[in-house]
Amino acid sequence: MKRHTAIGATLLSNSNSRTLMLAKDIAASHHERWDGTGYGSRLAGEAIPICGRIVAVADVFDALTHQRPYKEAWPVDAAVAEIRAQRNRQFDPRVVDAFLEVQREIDLSDTGEHQQLIA
Repeated sequence: MKRHTAIGATLLSNSNSRTLMLAKDIAASHHERWDGTGYGSRLAGEAIPICGRIVAVADVFDALTHQRPYKEAWPVDAAVAEIRAQRNRQFDPRVVDAFLEVQREIDLSDTGEHQQLIA
């Protein structure tokens, strides 16, 4: 399982396309952890490309909130709480803060309060 980051990066590495080079960086770095305990190259903090830090949060949120053969889907509020709990450990704190802000805006729009924020 841990080899999928390197395999993906290798598959995407022989291109001049900026989009594919971004995809290569994402593939290589989306399982790195802010605290350096992840896998790929065991990068930490700002050494992890920002694209990988962003996709790490999205990937975990997606994995938690969708059913898998080995687990049930988590409720969104539980998944958001887990993302928050991993701030400064697994995830870049600024990326988590941005995620939480977007999540808050989504929650407000679900209650109709979003329109008040725009006005």
